[in-house]
Amino acid sequence: MPLSEQTILAAMQQVRDPELMVNVVDLGLIYGIDVTEEKGKSNVHITMTMTTPACPFGPELIREVKDVVGDLDGVGRVEVEITLSPPWTPDRMTEDARDELGMF
Repeated sequence: MPLSEQTILAAMQQVRDPELMVNVVDLGLIYGIDVTEEKGKSNVHITMTMTTPACPFGPELIREVKDVVGDLDGVGRVEVEITLSPPWTPDRMTEDARDELGMF
């Protein structure tokens, strides 16, 4: 049975942006999740962005997302695709993220 998007999102909430100290899901950095089945494993393709095109923590965030999703039971391959279109804006953040950052 394929992994649910909710399970994957919950795992990615462990990954925090080192500058903002808010998780990548609540920041709105995750643009899409695609799960396909292959030989009894769930392959996960994640489309995400960064808060800025030159984010110095980009490689670290990508590695951490791959690690936490890859640790889920039944996961095969994890691919992370970075996109800058559409560009990230603070409007993508959840209310929880806004509260953590003091943005009302």
